[in-house]
Amino acid sequence: MMSEFRTFEKFWPHYLREHSKPHTRAMHFAGTTLAGLFALSWMATGHEKYLVLALAGSYGFAWLSHYFIEDNTPASFRYPLWSLRADLLMYFKWLNGTLGAELTRLSIR
Repeated sequence: MMSEFRTFEKFWPHYLREHSKPHTRAMHFAGTTLAGLFALSWMATGHEKYLVLALAGSYGFAWLSHYFIEDNTPASFRYPLWSLRADLLMYFKWLNGTLGAELTRLSIR
């Protein structure tokens, strides 16, 4: 499959537009937080159930938000690696308080 985005820098604004609604982003943040906690549990214990829960939590929250809130198809279906990178970037920008400025810079509000 040929990608319409040749660089992550071109993909990033598209990703944020696909997450334009605050509740969609909130569901992503919840899922990413759960995924991180379950991944840490997996690393600490070695129990594979935590790895499964990390994936289910992250993708479950994200996909539900796209279907029921944002009304679009998750970017991870078409761009799985860039979507993971973008989700983590969005998450950390939210944590450090710079996501709002990024959304404004890209006229996504």
